[in-house]
Amino acid sequence: MNYLDFEEPIKTLREQLEQAREIQDKNDLDMTTTIEELEVKIEEVSKEIFGKLTPWQRVQVSRHPDRPYTLDYIEALTEGNFLELHGDRTVKDDKAMVGGLGELEGRPVMFIGQQKGINTKMRQYRNFGMANPEGYRKALRLMKLAEKFNRPVVTLIDTPGAYPGLEAEERGQGEAIARNLLEMCQLRVPIICIVIGEGASGGALGIGIGDKVFMMENTWYSVISPESCSSILWRSWDYKKQAAEALKLTGDDMKGLGLVDDIVPEPLGGAHANREATFQTVKDVLISELDKLQKLNPDKRVNNRLRKFSNMGVVAG
Repeated sequence: MNYLDFEEPIKTLREQLEQAREIQDKNDLDMTTTIEELEVKIEEVSKEIFGKLTPWQRVQVSRHPDRPYTLDYIEALTEGNFLELHGDRTVKDDKAMVGGLGELEGRPVMFIGQQKGINTKMRQYRNFGMANPEGYRKALRLMKLAEKFNRPVVTLIDTPGAYPGLEAEERGQGEAIARNLLEMCQLRVPIICIVIGEGASGGALGIGIGDKVFMMENTWYSVISPESCSSILWRSWDYKKQAAEALKLTGDDMKGLGLVDDIVPEPLGGAHANREATFQTVKDVLISELDKLQKLNPDKRVNNRLRKFSNMGVVAG
């Protein structure tokens, strides 16, 4: 298991726990009391650390290398009953954006999301979750397909941003994202968006317009990353912690500002600490919200969605 810098006390205790178990197994000694005390201590220290995470620490947790990615969620939510669909029918198949049809407890759903990759080779293959224009056009194609067959859409957001390369701009990165914003506002099927990791800039917003928008507890959602904000304002990455504070990018901040609907709780230690519990929590939220949204008239659903996003940033007085 990988540990972040502020998790060092937990790492030390877990190493002691492993040593105690090893001594018990190898030397036939009764270490039950010591093991139980260490397990209690680990839980206490974990609660203390994760109960007061700073915005920058939440950013770090959202990037944890053991954290589940989009395809992990889809595999768990559909219990393997998922058919991935490829290509935007114009340029190519963008590996950073994945999507397809799956069943969520018997409910047919179109899943779409960014996939980062689980190791160096796969991250290069997936372009680190940074989609090109064809990725957003693929996402839109799948949304329109879902609308055609009256299937709800679930998007899983996890990206450091849309790919900023010259070739992406040449193929219309800005237009592709803007088109998605327009079309998602008017899509006549339910849309639920969940930020499962990083939610950066237009790259996240390109699949982030929904009837309900949720954030996992240890994620962030902002126009810019703390590092990039720091480099612009202070000409150095050294002020990323201050930038994270100023950006108001945590789930609590976003919910308080009315930019997301709710926060999905994570197990103690983060989503990676107990994947099964995380997947079950997300599944319960999706089933509950989809069942509510399906009961609404499509016109009412679209009107509510438009009103919701139109009211953001409006000052009444």
